[in-house]
Amino acid sequence: MTIRIAAIGVGHWHSLFDAAYLKSLVKMPGVQLAGVHDPDPVMAAERAQQLGAPPVFSDYRDMLSKIRPDFVIALGRHNAMAEIAHYLLDEGSPFLMEKPMGISAQEVQGIADKAAAKKGFAAVPLFQRYHPFVSNALRMLSDGAFGPLSHFHFRSNRASSARYVSWGSPWMLDPAVASGGCLRNIGLHGIDLFLHLAGENPSVMGAQTSSRALGKDVEDYAAVLLRTPEGVLGSIEVGNVFPAQGADGEWKLSGRDALLVQQGGSVRCTTAAGEREIAEPPAESLALVALRDILARWKSGQPPATGPADCCRAMRVVDAAYTIARQEIRHP
Repeated sequence: MTIRIAAIGVGHWHSLFDAAYLKSLVKMPGVQLAGVHDPDPVMAAERAQQLGAPPVFSDYRDMLSKIRPDFVIALGRHNAMAEIAHYLLDEGSPFLMEKPMGISAQEVQGIADKAAAKKGFAAVPLFQRYHPFVSNALRMLSDGAFGPLSHFHFRSNRASSARYVSWGSPWMLDPAVASGGCLRNIGLHGIDLFLHLAGENPSVMGAQTSSRALGKDVEDYAAVLLRTPEGVLGSIEVGNVFPAQGADGEWKLSGRDALLVQQGGSVRCTTAAGEREIAEPPAESLALVALRDILARWKSGQPPATGPADCCRAMRVVDAAYTIARQEIRHP
């Protein structure tokens, strides 16, 4: 049976670029993109032309009532996400929503509470968790291969935030709409990985942000220091100041007995016995892997691997980091 899917807020760049959910979706067998929405009708029409020309709507409620989709992919502007999520949960519509799901942890907590109360299917594709670095890290942690765990480091410095403008999402440079810059958008992934691997809620020990390189109203660089109750440290370093296409990044999980590193997609492990590659770069986009998994879980009646509660945990850390960074600027 063909799954009929509606997409909300297709002006979000992840509709066609980067994660490119909808571009991947229309190539999937057994799936039909039954309608697309954006509050900007011109944007909605432009996106639709690149996705097989499905019906276009400027009111998502109107779209959902008319086409009655089986599943919804909700993108959109950050400051509109919470309202959309509540509507979908109230209507009983299963959905995937891109992070951050709102402009604060408080907003996302409300979504998580409602999703739990209604037992609704609400997925958040925190797709970095699908990288083989994570599965290998979890296996090694379970086996005690790291010994006492020391620290986790996440670095992701991507190309200029001008990419959002060229991808049709200039609102990402408006702090009132996006609720932040690279820390909210990229840093949330690194913080989620730390939470997932460390297994504890950390305190933010320090944070700083800068917009010096690009001179925009949102930060183009951020660094956050974390510490769990057990003393595992985390450092999250993110930016939009890589001077070319692509990115400069690496992930590291380190303990007394082992160091696991992801760089360029490849995963390497170092122990006293030496260094070896234990996983090659993923053959497919992690976003595509996450999309397939979300749809498979929904069809089989399983809960999503990651949802609003996971997003909220990371958002709390992001909010706390912004608070500390602002205090540092006011009181150097």
